[in-house]
Order: sequence, then structure tokens, then C-alpha cells
Amino acid sequence: MATAVPVERDAVAQAFADPAVEVSLPGVRLHRTGRHDLLAAGVGPAPAGAATATALTAAALAGEPYALVLSAGIAGGFTPDVSGASTAAAASPGAPVGSLVVADEITAADLGAETADGFVPVTGLGFGTVTHRPPETLIRDVAAVTGARTGTVLTVSTVTGTAARAAALRARHPRALAEAMEGFGVAEAAALHGVPVLEIRAVSNPVGPRDRAAWRIGAALAALTGAFGKLAPVLESWNPHDHTD
Repeated sequence: MATAVPVERDAVAQAFADPAVEVSLPGVRLHRTGRHDLLAAGVGPAPAGAATATALTAAALAGEPYALVLSAGIAGGFTPDVSGASTAAAASPGAPVGSLVVADEITAADLGAETADGFVPVTGLGFGTVTHRPPETLIRDVAAVTGARTGTVLTVSTVTGTAARAAALRARHPRALAEAMEGFGVAEAAALHGVPVLEIRAVSNPVGPRDRAAWRIGAALAALTGAFGKLAPVLESWNPHDHTD
């Protein structure tokens, strides 16, 4: 499981009964608790992807490849009434502060080109990918046990800080529920190794103008711990070879 920073990693670790043991590998430091390896991979898609790839490679070389890669942490949540949003976006239920989101699409929101006619994703330029889709059966199981909302989680390299950018993102991605900074990088690393990926986020603040007084980081971290307490049986029993999505 890859988080951005140690405080998110530790929030996840609190959900598991086994104490965490630190394992040092070339380039990364894992916290191992029972059958789960936890990694504070860094902020942003590049460090998160690089650290996740390092852990995946080390596991494969040791003959113990991972069955699932999970990106987790806190995030900004889109509200249903973003100013200037399209009709489709406004109809979306959004993800309020304190809620949980599980991604059915992990999308790089700002990977592409700005043109006179608007933003063009990298796929529109004729190469690359911008979206990874986690296994549908796993999404359903996770949402069922945690009560999480399902929708697109955007990966951004620059956190949204204005209503205008929030509206623009929501117009381009009407199903977006949350934005964070690591999921797509983690998913890219997992895809290169042929390992399924999942992203779970606890919403700590609304996407838009940066009002620090409205942030609820402690509550979001507690929600993350609670979610993984419920998730443990699902993660331990899920086998990608038993499912065809």
C-alpha cells in the first residue's frame, strides 16, 4: 500500500493488529505489518510511481510478487455545486469532507497540452494513457464494506486552489469525486508489473479555494484507519486469479 507521507501510512497501519516492522530495500523503506507492506512513497505522481516500482521490483526479484497495489491517503473532494460546472457535473453527488472514495477510474487530470482550443490529454496527442481502471469486483467489495462512494479520482501535479480550476476539472471529468497527487503514478508502476491497482481516499477538504480553516485532516486520517479496519478481510481474501472483470 502506497501513501504519500508517513502520517497517512501510519493511519493505515493502525487498522492492522500486527505491529509494523521496518524493512529497508534499495531506494525504499517499507513498514511490514502481517501480510501487508506499507510505503510512504512521496508526494506527487513521479516519486510515488518510482518508489512503488522499486518495491514491486524488489518483491518480484525475491520471488514474492505482490497480488495487489493500493494507493491510499487523504484527498480533496469535489462538491456538487462547483461554480461554473457543467450540468452533468452539477448532477454528480460529489464527495463531502469526511467521506470515503474508491476509484473506479484513476485519471491523470493534467497530463497533456494546453491549446488555444482548451486542454488536450496526452492520449489526444497520439500516445500514452491517462486512465487506469481497478478491478470491478474489488471496487464493489470495497464499497460494500466501507460505504465508500465510487467514481473517478483525479491525479494532479498542482493541487487545485481556485473555483475556476475546480470547475474546469469537473467539466472535463464529470464523474470526478476527488483529486490527489499520487494515484496515477502508483497505477503506472503497477501496470508495468501486470499487478492490479486500487485507490482509496478519505476526503479532508473541498476542491477549490484553499481555506485551511475548513480542512479536517485529523478526521480524514481517522476515516482512513476505520476504512482499512473494515477492508482487512476483503484484501486478505481477494485473489486476482479468482476474478475476471
